[in-house]
Amino acid sequence: MIKIYPQQILDALKTVRYPGTGKDLVEMNMVEDNIRIDGLNVTFSLIFDKPNDPFIRSVVKAAETAILTYVSPDVNIRNNITVKAKQLARPEEDKLLPEVKNIIAVSSGKGGVGKSTVAANLAVALAQLGYKVGLLDADIFGPSQPKMFNLEDARPYMVEVDGRELIEPAENYGIKMLSIGFFVNKEDAVLWRGAMASNALKQLIGDANWGALDYFLIDLPPGTSDIHLTMVQTLAITGAIVVSTPQEVALADARKGISMFTGEKVNVPVLGLIENMAWFTPAELPHNKYYLFGKEGCKRLADELHIPLLGQIPIVQSICEGGDNGKPVALNPDSITGAAFRELAENVVAQVAYRNEHLKPTERVHVTKK
Repeated sequence: MIKIYPQQILDALKTVRYPGTGKDLVEMNMVEDNIRIDGLNVTFSLIFDKPNDPFIRSVVKAAETAILTYVSPDVNIRNNITVKAKQLARPEEDKLLPEVKNIIAVSSGKGGVGKSTVAANLAVALAQLGYKVGLLDADIFGPSQPKMFNLEDARPYMVEVDGRELIEPAENYGIKMLSIGFFVNKEDAVLWRGAMASNALKQLIGDANWGALDYFLIDLPPGTSDIHLTMVQTLAITGAIVVSTPQEVALADARKGISMFTGEKVNVPVLGLIENMAWFTPAELPHNKYYLFGKEGCKRLADELHIPLLGQIPIVQSICEGGDNGKPVALNPDSITGAAFRELAENVVAQVAYRNEHLKPTERVHVTKK
């Protein structure tokens, strides 16, 4: 039996010219460094600039013919050449999301204050105001946005955009959305170290087809972590929104979250504070207010820190039901809760406009209400 060597394959492929340039396949670095030889079986990959290159079939056939001619007619090469397309490099971090006008981080000092519910309804309310909105579920260890948007069964696919293979976000209610929940079993816990989680988020940002957006909301994990640092280091965040309940225990953690964003290492303006679960209103008594977690705690904290109180969201059964059913209550702007989220969205828009008009990106100041 004859002995075949990788160099013989490369020498044969040097005789094959790519029609678009007239250069040979080896000179153009089209032969991937994965030539495998098992007896007379030869397999390798050819790399093209685009997956729909018009010369793919003719080049593959010419490569097969060259190997059979210059190496041996006994080589098993037919149908053993794999075709791949070049994946262009991810843009540099400071050039990510070039078509996104405003990036808003939605955060909370602790879990259980309704941050993800607020993020989902804020996204819907902004879309109903006519804005193009995207939402990234960055809560790696507790992704909930797929359920809130009735997208638990969604499986994002790849699309080609300007020569790059990108993840196409799922979409519902006019919101483009990606979550790690699309890529893991919803019944399984995500046991990832911080670096792995951060890299996954970078991929969902930089390797996704977000397109042109007015607002890109990031639903951050609760607390303060390296994921928060990854987001602020990866993206030019317009500002952060902190969600809390009026309870003193929650406010203590909200204070820490605000301190993180305004510290020198992060330096992200805080657009305002949202008081969730501000009061309980029974459906049959829509004008009654019962302050289950204290009264206006977020308002006092906002006044103390000189940041806006962007909204007060009551506890209403429909908010819970909307999240569980995949139909955010903001879809109904005429309801009590829908009106609250619409007002919240309008206040966020006003704060972003104020910041863009009055502040430079490098200024380390709190945004105050106009």
